[in-house]
Amino acid sequence: MRFANIFRLGVKELRSLWRDRIMTVLIVWAFTGSIYVAASGIPETLNKAPIAIVDEDQSPLSLRITSAFYRPYFTPPTLISQRQIDPAMDQGTYTFVLDIPPNFQRDVLAGRTPAIQLNIDATRMGQAFSGNAYIQQIVTTEVSRFANRGQHGSTLPIDLVVRSRFNANLTALWFGAVVQIINQVTLLSIILTGAALIREREHGTVEHLLVMPVTPFEIMAAKVWSMGLVVLIATWLSLMIVVQGAMGVPIRGSVPLFLVGTAAHLFATTSMGIFLGIFARSMPQFGLLVILTIVPLELLSGGSTPRESMPVIVQDVMLAAPTTHFVKLAQGILYRGADLSVVWPQLLAIIAIGTLLYAVALAQFRKSISTMT
Repeated sequence: MRFANIFRLGVKELRSLWRDRIMTVLIVWAFTGSIYVAASGIPETLNKAPIAIVDEDQSPLSLRITSAFYRPYFTPPTLISQRQIDPAMDQGTYTFVLDIPPNFQRDVLAGRTPAIQLNIDATRMGQAFSGNAYIQQIVTTEVSRFANRGQHGSTLPIDLVVRSRFNANLTALWFGAVVQIINQVTLLSIILTGAALIREREHGTVEHLLVMPVTPFEIMAAKVWSMGLVVLIATWLSLMIVVQGAMGVPIRGSVPLFLVGTAAHLFATTSMGIFLGIFARSMPQFGLLVILTIVPLELLSGGSTPRESMPVIVQDVMLAAPTTHFVKLAQGILYRGADLSVVWPQLLAIIAIGTLLYAVALAQFRKSISTMT
């Protein structure tokens, strides 16, 4: 009877979700358009950075430096005067303004060390950080080649060969697509289960369930498996149709193994959603709780920023979050083709965290129901 009740209650949740057109549209958009837009919108390392050049030298060397900036890293350089620098930077017209001083070529050929001023709009943090290194390398290379009359300088005693594994062309789209799927799995699973519980409370159907021969465990288990199944199917379809099909992202590892890890992760996040739904008295309150929860889960789990670059205390605290282990598991399988012998520690950690979250949410759910009766 217990399994039959869990199944029937889960089917009821699926029917209720199907009648909620707004939530259905949200699910479809989250695993299609949202993933495509967010992943394709991630810029390649440096892309079309606006740059202006103040050429006070008007020499072959300064013209050579000017012509070294080209697409796709930079827009074609705009030649401006020195008095235009401050107004242009104030208006945010250019991220970089390179000021080549008078007699620059003459000083270089004379063996002096003339200075070139590079003005950077640091409010555009991404472009400013990477573009600074690009510009320094471009200017240094062009000056060195000009000073050596077109030669590349002295030959180094080594030959450094760089091989980028798993993403040879360093395509940001490949990385962004998988990260967005991970984020949507976490977000939608929390929202769906929490919203299902709040919907029961707002419609008054919780009272109907309390007079039926069902237990809090059966009610909660039904919400977990039904909402988790919806997100799991949406994840599989998104991975096959959107990520691999429309975006052309290669998947190296086993998709079934990834779905097993996703199912374990859903067990943890759906329990988390019910826990938040118990404390929220309305959908607006639940939305605020989701924001406070999902932001650190997505930003500090290692999906967007490597965990090694975070403070040690943050790394230790985030080990208690299922997303930390899910990100590592998903990246290992989908990026590197890892099998179960590699990702089993992350899988066990997710199951352990999920079991703890489920137990805590179930205890709180029983307590909330007892107060209602």
